[in-house]
Amino acid sequence: MRVLMVLTSHSDLGNTGLKTGFWLEEFAAPYYVFKDAGAEIVLASPAGGQPPLDPKSDLPEFQTELTHRFKADSAAQHELANTVTLASINPDDFDTVFYPGGHGPLWDLAESADSIALIEHFDRSGKPLGLVCHAPGVLRHVKNTAGEPIVKGRQVTGFTNGEEAAVALTDVVPFLIEDTFIAQGGHYQKGPDWAPFVVEDGMLITGQNPASSEGVAKALLAKLA
Repeated sequence: MRVLMVLTSHSDLGNTGLKTGFWLEEFAAPYYVFKDAGAEIVLASPAGGQPPLDPKSDLPEFQTELTHRFKADSAAQHELANTVTLASINPDDFDTVFYPGGHGPLWDLAESADSIALIEHFDRSGKPLGLVCHAPGVLRHVKNTAGEPIVKGRQVTGFTNGEEAAVALTDVVPFLIEDTFIAQGGHYQKGPDWAPFVVEDGMLITGQNPASSEGVAKALLAKLA
C-alpha cells in the first residue's frame, strides 16, 4: 500500500504579515494512521523540501499524542524536511492520496495545475481521495469527467464559515470553502464547529476541521481494505 501525502508550500497568511502553512496535527495524525497500517508513505509539496508549518499549530494547546510522537520521531522529521516536488509524482504509483489542511493550501494547492491534474487522475482511476479542514479547498478548480466541478452533486465538507469567522480570517482567505462548494452545486454538510465530522461520497472523503483528520485517514484505509 502506497500513500501520497500532499502538503502546502505557501507560508504567507494573505497580507496580514503573519505566517501560515500546514497544520501539524492534520499531518501527524494521518501519517501515523497510515504508518501503523504498514503503508509506504511519500510526502510531496509544490516546491519540494520542507513545507512551512503554521506556527499556531505548534502552540501547546493544539498538541496531541500524535504530534508529540512526531516531534520524537527523527525519521519522520527527515521525511517531512525532504518532500519531493509535486510535479515529479506519477499518480499511478499510489493507491490513495491525502491532503492535510492549514490555510496554506487555499493559496497554492488550490491553484496548482499539478495538484488539479493529480486529483482528476485519482478520481478517474477510482482511487480514494482524502482531504481535511482547509485542504478540501484544493478541489476548487478540479473537474469531473463531464467538465463540471468535482463537488457538483456530491456530499462534501470542509472548514466552515463559522470556524473561519472564529479564527478571524473570513476577510483574509482567498475564498470560503463552504460558500464555494455550495455555489458549485456540492451538497455541503457540516457538524458542530471544531467537532470531528467526516463525509464520504464514493471514493471522495472530506473532513471538516483538525479534529476530523484521523477519521478521514481511517476512512481512506477502509476504502483500500
